[in-house]
Amino acid sequence: MPHADALSRIPYVAAVVTLHEKISQAQERDEDLKAIKQLILTNGQYNDHYMEQGVLYKGDQRQLVVPELMKKEVIKEVHNNGHFAMKKMKEAISKDYFIKNMDRKIEGVITSFIPRVLATRKEGKQEGYLNPIGKEGTPLHTLHLDHIGPLTETRKMYNHILTVVDGFTKFVWLYPTKSTTSAEVISKLQLHQDTFANPVRIITDRGTAFTSGAFKKYCEEEGIQHVTITTGIPRGNGQVERVHRIMIPMLTKLCIEDQSLWYKHVGRVQRAINSTYQRSIDTTPFQLLTGTKMNCKEDVEILNLLLQETIEQYSESRESLRQKARDQIQKIQEENRNTYNKKRKQSSQYEVGDLVTIKRTQFGPGLKLKAKFFGPYKVVKVKRNDRYDVVKLYQDTEGPNSTATSADFMKRWPEEDDCE
Repeated sequence: MPHADALSRIPYVAAVVTLHEKISQAQERDEDLKAIKQLILTNGQYNDHYMEQGVLYKGDQRQLVVPELMKKEVIKEVHNNGHFAMKKMKEAISKDYFIKNMDRKIEGVITSFIPRVLATRKEGKQEGYLNPIGKEGTPLHTLHLDHIGPLTETRKMYNHILTVVDGFTKFVWLYPTKSTTSAEVISKLQLHQDTFANPVRIITDRGTAFTSGAFKKYCEEEGIQHVTITTGIPRGNGQVERVHRIMIPMLTKLCIEDQSLWYKHVGRVQRAINSTYQRSIDTTPFQLLTGTKMNCKEDVEILNLLLQETIEQYSESRESLRQKARDQIQKIQEENRNTYNKKRKQSSQYEVGDLVTIKRTQFGPGLKLKAKFFGPYKVVKVKRNDRYDVVKLYQDTEGPNSTATSADFMKRWPEEDDCE
């Protein structure tokens, strides 16, 4: 090549320092390891440590003793070779290296590794104990609301059901709706209000029907406390979720021949749910609400109404029944709490200003290999029951700009020192 001279063909010589050599050099700067080396030189041995060409090893497996300053680098090097879990990491490291307090060191490095924090699920027991919603001993005090659908559209354009559940009696109202707008929700609540007046509290998810300005104005004008559950955590409105799990199979079986006729069976399903014994209240929702048993021609096992009861006996029986239901609800809640908490641990506590990652709660086509967590986010508000409001720190990262989340869906964002 005429344009190349002799200098351009001189090979480049670079000094490559291996990890083994770096550990050997770092041993000379570690005071504890220097002391062990000195003991070996003086006494000829120290436990199962020995030296070869000035390098300190341990055990029959000839494990290279890693000094304190090199532990993170060694663990990261092994982790980067295969992204192993805890057990395999220990096995891979133990083949060639000895690290004092290895379990704690590995856990500290792995939890501070940003790609792993974003891409993996939380390990071990899930955080956060069950926090049952307090139940007043009064019917119609708290109503749980939610939509189910879209269902097969009917001739009258109905395609959703608004489910309303009384938190104390478990009584259910099912309202077919043509949309999930706040206007239609308000109209159904006004229909409910004509018979039962207003509840003290309403619990819903964060659907647009319940977070609109019109719905907020309605609740304020009617003196109703509106509580919204945290996004992505449906257990916060478990009363409605349980009804939906029962209702969907029932409607499916009743309209198996023509799914567009589901609306004709809504009343029958509502009646069946309200007349069925429920363990949590130790009676039926209808009997707890009205104080009498339902006289339903479709159920031959339902007894006739107790017409001979006087008003005094009726009131006394109803109050006794409600007290029994209160005790039963508390008992079941405590059982559920104990069962749930066996697989949980104390939630991590976060403060305003903490940097965290939040769990991806929605998956769709092509998202299986996406990171399981978004981040970093900053905690801007600490709420009760381990709930937090967070905002995204950088606009060019994936995830919602701001949201509410729960401690068991959060992990700490590694500090800069942990990522070095």
